[in-house]
Amino acid sequence: MAHILIVDDSPTEVYVFRTMLEKHGYSVSVATSGEEGVEKIRGERPDLVLMDIVMPGLNGFQATRQLTSDPETSSIPVVILSTKGQESDRVWGLRQGAKDYLAKPVNEDLLIGKIHSILTERQE
Repeated sequence: MAHILIVDDSPTEVYVFRTMLEKHGYSVSVATSGEEGVEKIRGERPDLVLMDIVMPGLNGFQATRQLTSDPETSSIPVVILSTKGQESDRVWGLRQGAKDYLAKPVNEDLLIGKIHSILTERQE
């Protein structure tokens, strides 16, 4: 069972994503800030990270850049999920090293399909 870390400061969003992921058989843990997310990723080594952008302190762009530029964590895929839905935000997120960028609210089938695709690609 793949382990996914949700990094999001909204309890509502965390609940929605956790419920969605657990329904599809994923093991889930949560971090509520960019700093906590980076720390948990280094300690837990999840199979994939769902990263929000707008958070106090270290935002999702900064956390993604830290993770993807660190040889210890660069192989862990990051998918950004954000209310910031502009094309420039998506491009910037991908430039920080994210594997994908989805605007909230996220369609469940789309999200699960992206996660499955990224995890399958990672195993090959």
